[in-house]
Amino acid sequence: MEFKEFRAKTVEDALTAAALDFSVSSDALETEIVDRGSAGFLGLGSKPAIIKARVKNDITRDTKEYLEKIFAAMETEVSIDIVYDKEGDTMDIDLEGPEMGILIGKRGQTLDSLQYLVSLFVNKKSESYIRVKLNTENYRERRKETLENLAKNIAFKVKRTRKSFTLEPMNPYERRIIHSTLQNDKFVATKSEGEEPYRKVVVFLKKGNKSGGKKKDYNKDYTKNVVKEEKPKKPAYDYGDYDISEINAETAIDAAANLQNAIAEEKAEA
Repeated sequence: MEFKEFRAKTVEDALTAAALDFSVSSDALETEIVDRGSAGFLGLGSKPAIIKARVKNDITRDTKEYLEKIFAAMETEVSIDIVYDKEGDTMDIDLEGPEMGILIGKRGQTLDSLQYLVSLFVNKKSESYIRVKLNTENYRERRKETLENLAKNIAFKVKRTRKSFTLEPMNPYERRIIHSTLQNDKFVATKSEGEEPYRKVVVFLKKGNKSGGKKKDYNKDYTKNVVKEEKPKKPAYDYGDYDISEINAETAIDAAANLQNAIAEEKAEA
């Protein structure tokens, strides 16, 4: 749908006019402010506010309705905000609510499962592939920072002990963070081993650093050149211990039921 231009005394009035014209609520509109207008001086020289508006892409509305049905089945109160970039083929979905810890799950597994479901739903309706990112309370960013620090600490341990270290199984996205963090390290390298969903990252000394030459005292330089190990901060909430990573598109109702049971169990233990 092409953008349509609307003029009024204020941007808010122009937005209201657009909503009435399209017969939708204002939050269903995609808008661009062309001119905020001006009241002028004593009514002289006033300029109208100008906006361009169109109804958001159907896929955005359908995706929101799809998530609303899942959360309704879970009896969970969630506010959903979706930003769809058609040109970049990306969809960013942000969730807010009182029980986001349960939606995140253990190490983000529940959030990943929901993201997988939404991705299947979205791309079933789209001609081109859309990359879906589901997030809440900046979990993705915080998890990325945690993994980067983990990678640096493991690298230090490998340098100090001269022994390879195998991390716990991770999904492809998290493994890429480990690889990327250490790709420019002069002394260690990384590789992935195993089969999904148990594929792991191995951190090991680069060839030529296992023996020979003066052994570097990493303990001495650690506080200067390597990220400091800090006492873990207590999280603001418990992510829970719920894992529904095996779900797929055909078992969306089962996924909702599992999450609903998880919420009920946590409430019962409270």
